[in-house]
Amino acid sequence: MQRTSVFNKTVSQRLDKLSSAQIQRVFSNLSAERDLLLSIIDSVPTGIVIVDKDFRLLFANKGMRHRLPLSTRIEEILDGKKKLYEYITDFEIKSFLKNCHEKNLSNVGEEFSVKTGEDTVRFMAISINPLVNAEELSGSVILVRDITEKRNQEILLRQMENLSSLTNLAAGVAHEIKNPLGAISIHIQLLQKAIRSARQGDGVLPDEKFVEKYLDVVNEEIDNLNEIVVNFLFAVRPVKANLELLNPNALLEKIIDFFAPEFSGKNIQVRTEFCESEVRVLLDPKLFREVVVNIAQNSIAAIEEKFGKKIAVAKNDSGVKGFRGEFVLRTATEDDKFFILINDDGNGMSQKTLEHIFEPYYTTKASGTGLGMTTVYKIIKEFSGDIRVKSREGVGTAFVITLPIPQTQTRLLPYKTNGGEGKE
Repeated sequence: MQRTSVFNKTVSQRLDKLSSAQIQRVFSNLSAERDLLLSIIDSVPTGIVIVDKDFRLLFANKGMRHRLPLSTRIEEILDGKKKLYEYITDFEIKSFLKNCHEKNLSNVGEEFSVKTGEDTVRFMAISINPLVNAEELSGSVILVRDITEKRNQEILLRQMENLSSLTNLAAGVAHEIKNPLGAISIHIQLLQKAIRSARQGDGVLPDEKFVEKYLDVVNEEIDNLNEIVVNFLFAVRPVKANLELLNPNALLEKIIDFFAPEFSGKNIQVRTEFCESEVRVLLDPKLFREVVVNIAQNSIAAIEEKFGKKIAVAKNDSGVKGFRGEFVLRTATEDDKFFILINDDGNGMSQKTLEHIFEPYYTTKASGTGLGMTTVYKIIKEFSGDIRVKSREGVGTAFVITLPIPQTQTRLLPYKTNGGEGKE
């Protein structure tokens, strides 16, 4: 490129001395070189978009034509007078580009999820870089990369890691199955013994109640076996997450609005405190809702266990009724992590329960399956996150969910102009 620049400068200085044939030859060489450069740019899988200072589209390679969700064809945008982001149909991408233009931001980038079908989501990484011409800022270069395969590989890797835990789970199921099988075997042997005795004696079969008693036990244990197998299949079933880049605070507000009436009906106060950061993290909205609702239901049970199902409502010094029992949800961000902190002032858990809370089939409830918190753990891991819990008997329980924030900052060297170093 440097040789071409020197050549062009030399030609421009001697243009008046060149013959028509020489000028035609130079023009043909430049045209061929331009076609080659355009061919190379079009062959790059990354979408390349060039806009001027007013954010009007100047150029777009073939790699971006199916990357950005546009309201019209590229050819019409090139001929249009509106800014590029005014043609973008995705709200998040449009807001990002508009914000970068209005605030004169460059060397920045973000990831976005774009729905391309009813259940299909593509992930795009978009970065904005300064376009410098003759050491002067003349616009921006926007790079659009499809990172869907990268995200899918990460999901597949997590699923393979989850398979390693199946050995321990299968061992637990084998232990659970042994007891019902032992009971079935004993009662069938007792029936067989009774029938043999009858045949060898007077031929009179045992009393009906005697037979039914043992058969009832056998049927009950068969039902237990069936439940164990069904629960096992549920526990090992892979979590199918349709991940999107979503605002977790907005999702949490909707979820809390859903279960707030139930808390209020039980005189449990719900308090929320959301961070101001408008981050987006990879989530499946349905699975995320399942996580929060599951923890909320456990909090209700713990508070009712501590205060009683009909929670007494105390009065303060002014005689105004207040709440007994509290559910608190807060969010925060730090570095590249998003935190959800959920705590209640219920009955809390023993150290033994705390150690086994995420294990399949472990439950302290008479009618519980022991799979609720296991599912919560699996979902959070599917989000590449982490979940921790602290609890004290008689005091309460606190959950801390950590979710990674995708790296959005594109780190580039600052550009320089005649006036010095360019501003980012």
